[in-house]
Amino acid sequence: MNPIEHIAQQFAAQNYKLTSQREAIVQVLLDNEKDHLSVEEVYMIVKLSYPHLGLATVYRTLELLTELHIVEKMNFGDGVARYDLRGDEQAHMHHHLICNVCGKLEEIKDDWLVDLESRLEREYGFTVTDHRLDFKGSYNTCKSTGCKKEKDCKAVS
Repeated sequence: MNPIEHIAQQFAAQNYKLTSQREAIVQVLLDNEKDHLSVEEVYMIVKLSYPHLGLATVYRTLELLTELHIVEKMNFGDGVARYDLRGDEQAHMHHHLICNVCGKLEEIKDDWLVDLESRLEREYGFTVTDHRLDFKGSYNTCKSTGCKKEKDCKAVS
Protein backbone atom coordinates (compact mmCIF):
# COMPACT_ATOMS: atom_id res chain seq x y z
CA MET A 1 0.00 0.00 0.00
CA ASN A 2 1.41 3.41 -0.90
CA PRO A 3 1.74 6.12 1.76
CA ILE A 4 -1.17 8.21 0.46
CA GLU A 5 -3.53 5.20 0.60
CA HIS A 6 -2.36 4.43 4.12
CA ILE A 7 -2.94 8.03 5.23
CA ALA A 8 -6.37 8.02 3.55
CA GLN A 9 -7.21 4.97 5.70
CA GLN A 10 -6.04 6.81 8.82
CA PHE A 11 -8.32 9.72 7.88
CA ALA A 12 -11.27 7.43 7.23
CA ALA A 13 -10.76 5.62 10.55
CA GLN A 14 -11.32 8.97 12.29
CA ASN A 15 -14.25 9.93 10.00
CA TYR A 16 -12.31 12.48 7.96
CA LYS A 17 -11.90 12.71 4.21
CA LEU A 18 -8.56 13.05 2.50
CA THR A 19 -9.62 15.79 0.09
CA SER A 20 -7.50 16.67 -2.92
CA GLN A 21 -6.16 19.73 -1.08
CA ARG A 22 -5.23 17.70 1.98
CA GLU A 23 -3.67 15.07 -0.24
CA ALA A 24 -1.56 17.74 -1.97
CA ILE A 25 -0.30 18.92 1.45
CA VAL A 26 0.51 15.35 2.48
CA GLN A 27 2.33 14.81 -0.83
CA VAL A 28 4.47 17.90 -0.18
CA LEU A 29 5.44 16.41 3.20
CA LEU A 30 6.22 13.05 1.58
CA ASP A 31 8.28 14.65 -1.19
CA ASN A 32 10.26 16.74 1.31
CA GLU A 33 10.40 14.26 4.17
CA LYS A 34 13.95 15.07 5.27
CA ASP A 35 13.44 18.85 5.22
CA HIS A 36 11.13 19.32 8.26
CA LEU A 37 9.08 22.00 6.53
CA SER A 38 7.33 24.91 8.24
CA VAL A 39 3.71 25.83 7.48
CA GLU A 40 4.90 28.64 5.23
CA GLU A 41 7.26 26.34 3.32
CA VAL A 42 4.49 23.78 2.78
CA TYR A 43 2.19 26.59 1.65
CA MET A 44 4.68 27.96 -0.90
CA ILE A 45 5.22 24.51 -2.42
CA VAL A 46 1.57 23.41 -2.50
CA LYS A 47 0.50 26.80 -3.91
CA LEU A 48 2.30 25.90 -7.15
CA SER A 49 -0.30 23.16 -7.76
CA TYR A 50 -3.22 24.80 -5.95
CA PRO A 51 -2.87 28.59 -6.44
CA HIS A 52 -6.20 29.32 -4.71
CA LEU A 53 -5.34 27.32 -1.60
CA GLY A 54 -5.17 29.58 1.45
CA LEU A 55 -2.53 29.61 4.16
CA ALA A 56 -5.28 28.97 6.75
CA THR A 57 -6.16 25.70 4.99
CA VAL A 58 -2.54 24.58 5.21
CA TYR A 59 -2.46 25.47 8.93
CA ARG A 60 -5.71 23.60 9.61
CA THR A 61 -4.59 20.56 7.62
CA LEU A 62 -1.23 20.35 9.39
CA GLU A 63 -2.97 20.65 12.77
CA LEU A 64 -5.36 17.85 11.78
CA LEU A 65 -2.44 15.69 10.62
CA THR A 66 -0.84 16.33 14.01
CA GLU A 67 -4.05 15.37 15.87
CA LEU A 68 -4.26 12.16 13.83
CA HIS A 69 -0.58 11.38 14.67
CA ILE A 70 0.37 11.35 11.00
CA VAL A 71 2.88 14.16 11.53
CA GLU A 72 4.75 15.45 14.54
CA LYS A 73 4.83 19.19 15.17
CA MET A 74 8.34 20.15 16.25
CA ASN A 75 10.37 23.16 17.25
CA PHE A 76 14.12 22.91 16.98
CA GLY A 77 14.82 26.05 19.00
CA ASP A 78 14.47 28.55 16.18
CA GLY A 79 10.90 29.54 17.07
CA VAL A 80 9.46 27.97 13.91
CA ALA A 81 6.99 25.08 14.06
CA ARG A 82 8.07 22.36 11.66
CA TYR A 83 6.31 19.18 10.62
CA ASP A 84 7.81 15.73 10.40
CA LEU A 85 6.04 12.61 9.12
CA ARG A 86 5.73 9.79 11.61
CA GLY A 87 6.86 6.47 10.21
CA ASP A 88 4.76 3.37 10.82
CA GLU A 89 7.89 1.26 10.79
CA GLN A 90 8.85 2.61 14.22
CA ALA A 91 6.95 2.47 17.51
CA HIS A 92 8.17 5.94 18.48
CA MET A 93 9.15 9.17 16.83
CA HIS A 94 12.71 9.27 15.55
CA HIS A 95 15.37 11.47 17.13
CA HIS A 96 17.47 14.35 15.78
CA LEU A 97 20.97 15.77 15.88
CA ILE A 98 20.88 19.57 15.58
CA CYS A 99 24.13 21.44 14.94
CA ASN A 100 24.30 24.78 16.76
CA VAL A 101 26.95 26.01 14.32
CA CYS A 102 25.70 25.20 10.82
CA GLY A 103 22.07 24.31 11.56
CA LYS A 104 22.28 20.84 10.03
CA LEU A 105 19.49 18.55 11.18
CA GLU A 106 20.09 14.80 11.00
CA GLU A 107 17.57 12.08 11.82
CA ILE A 108 18.41 9.07 13.98
CA LYS A 109 16.07 6.22 13.14
CA ASP A 110 17.39 3.79 15.78
CA ASP A 111 15.39 3.63 19.02
CA TRP A 112 18.07 3.91 21.68
CA LEU A 113 15.63 4.25 24.56
CA VAL A 114 14.12 0.75 24.65
CA ASP A 115 16.10 -0.23 27.77
CA LEU A 116 15.12 3.00 29.52
CA GLU A 117 11.45 2.43 28.69
CA SER A 118 11.63 -1.08 30.19
CA ARG A 119 13.26 0.30 33.31
CA LEU A 120 10.59 3.01 33.69
CA GLU A 121 7.88 0.36 33.45
CA ARG A 122 9.65 -1.95 35.86
CA GLU A 123 10.63 0.63 38.49
CA TYR A 124 7.78 3.14 38.24
CA GLY A 125 4.92 1.21 36.66
CA PHE A 126 4.95 3.78 33.85
CA THR A 127 4.35 2.64 30.28
CA VAL A 128 5.92 4.91 27.67
CA THR A 129 3.70 5.34 24.62
CA ASP A 130 5.95 7.75 22.74
CA HIS A 131 9.09 9.82 23.09
CA ARG A 132 11.24 12.20 21.12
CA LEU A 133 14.80 13.20 21.77
CA ASP A 134 16.79 16.02 20.18
CA PHE A 135 20.54 16.28 20.65
CA LYS A 136 21.94 19.81 20.27
CA GLY A 137 25.63 20.39 19.79
CA SER A 138 28.14 20.81 17.03
CA TYR A 139 30.03 18.66 14.59
CA ASN A 140 33.83 18.57 14.99
CA THR A 141 34.20 19.77 11.41
CA CYS A 142 32.02 22.82 12.14
CA LYS A 143 34.13 23.75 15.15
CA SER A 144 37.41 23.34 13.28
CA THR A 145 36.40 25.05 10.01
CA GLY A 146 34.12 27.71 11.51
CA CYS A 147 31.33 27.07 9.01
CA LYS A 148 28.18 29.11 9.61
CA LYS A 149 25.60 27.69 7.22
CA GLU A 150 24.61 24.11 6.49
CA LYS A 151 25.06 24.48 2.72
CA ASP A 152 28.69 25.59 3.19
CA CYS A 153 29.55 23.08 5.87
CA LYS A 154 31.78 20.04 5.48
CA ALA A 155 29.66 18.17 8.09
CA VAL A 156 26.81 18.00 5.59
CA SER A 157 26.68 14.59 3.98
